[in-house]
Amino acid sequence: MKFAHISDRARRIFKLSALTATIWLSGCTVGPDFVRPEAPAGQQVTRAPMVTTDSAPVAAGAAQRFEIAAEVKREWWTLFESPVLNDLVARSLAENPTIDAAQASLRQARALVLAQRGFYFPTIGVGYEPTRQGNSNTLSPTLNSGDSPFTLNTAQVSVGFTPDVFGLNRRTVESLEAQAQTQQFLLDAAYVTLATNVVTAAVQQAALRSQIRSTEEIIGSANRALEILKALALIGYSSALDVAAQETLLAQAQQTLPPLNKQLEQTRNQIAVLAGKLPAQGGFENFDIDALRLPESLPLSLPSQIVEQRPDVRAAEEQLHAASAQVGVAIANRLPQFSITAFLGGAAVPFSQMFASDNQFWGITGSITQTIFDFGTLKYRQDAAKAGLDQAGAQYRSTVLTAFQNVADTLTALDADAKSLAAAATAERAARRTLDLTEQQLKIGSVNVLAFLLAQQAYHQAVISRIQAQASRLMNTAALFQSLGGGWNNPPREADADADAAQGAPAAAAPPAAAPPAAKAQG
Repeated sequence: MKFAHISDRARRIFKLSALTATIWLSGCTVGPDFVRPEAPAGQQVTRAPMVTTDSAPVAAGAAQRFEIAAEVKREWWTLFESPVLNDLVARSLAENPTIDAAQASLRQARALVLAQRGFYFPTIGVGYEPTRQGNSNTLSPTLNSGDSPFTLNTAQVSVGFTPDVFGLNRRTVESLEAQAQTQQFLLDAAYVTLATNVVTAAVQQAALRSQIRSTEEIIGSANRALEILKALALIGYSSALDVAAQETLLAQAQQTLPPLNKQLEQTRNQIAVLAGKLPAQGGFENFDIDALRLPESLPLSLPSQIVEQRPDVRAAEEQLHAASAQVGVAIANRLPQFSITAFLGGAAVPFSQMFASDNQFWGITGSITQTIFDFGTLKYRQDAAKAGLDQAGAQYRSTVLTAFQNVADTLTALDADAKSLAAAATAERAARRTLDLTEQQLKIGSVNVLAFLLAQQAYHQAVISRIQAQASRLMNTAALFQSLGGGWNNPPREADADADAAQGAPAAAAPPAAAPPAAKAQG
């Protein structure tokens, strides 16, 4: 087949079609152009300014300072200075199926954008149809030669194009790009949430292990006290009632141990699953609450920074953008629709002569369609799109309000946690002194058993309260980093990036940076 035989007239027709398509591409874009919502004004999130917290002379008891407008560290979990925790977070980010699902959703959304962009360009199709045919004796022959039967070879190239006169396709692409950006931010949110859940589970495990050790110590102390009471009962310095009371206290302390062991095993199961493992395959890391360093310098973002940093807020913003573009799609669907179709082909019995000048055929068709009456279908779709835009706007405002509440609640919790830990540490020291003195006096018979039981119970509660206060400070510190956006929009540490580059591998612990926002469609 030789295309050199295509006539000049056919070439001019195709050039004219291409020129017409180019002109139609310069059409307008109906519907509202998206404008980003303004960031909240002000310099602080809480009613009272946050400067520093109280301190306590125990692990995780350092005073924490709030640095206004400081950058949120991307790998913020490294501030706890636990190599085991760092490794666990890195493995979780690499292996957790939630991240795989979010990444797949992002790839799907980006593929849909590329697919829709294809409608900016003409579609070109080719076809070849060989037909074996015989003539009827009562009709004129198909071929001038009268040959029968014969094989007719027909080939055709067709070009179809839908000019985007009123921006229907541009608004559709704009909406899909915003949805792809939404998936990007949801992926970033998945990274931040997963890292926070891993850190929280590690702290929970450390706290439970400490509480179990303290409870075991209390059980041992209660056992020793019971032996003392039994010895005193033999010489008449203690009654059977005292011994029974101590046995009750011992049983109560022993009763608290199984629930703690149950919670510890469940937390280990959670850690294994967060790391993408079955419970029997992971969760073997052991964390010590005294070995987790409390970050002493914390970022405190400005309100305008929070709406830029939080991936859930940015996702809600892109959903608002997509809803805005859908209004334009609905308006464009109510306007005339244009299309252009051109074809060029040839038909001949000899295969090599299909595109000879005498055997060519061509055609070009333009069409305009306009819906006149549809019982209000397109109008109601436009009304629905406007309602969807209002809904997305309300959801965006709700997401912003919730984001600021998260930050304010976490800051308030950190301040209260510091005060609680300081009080718990003081109470524990006092309870320990009281218990030691009471036990010594009990041995010599200076106090009754009731005083000792009360002192023992008070110390037990003080230890548990101190451990819980330590865990609360560590958990709420992680919650603050999450509420400020988790640092997803900041680059990873240069030292880590250089080390990974030297090894020829990307940083496993750091989520990828978000793609730049989609360009705004112009009217």
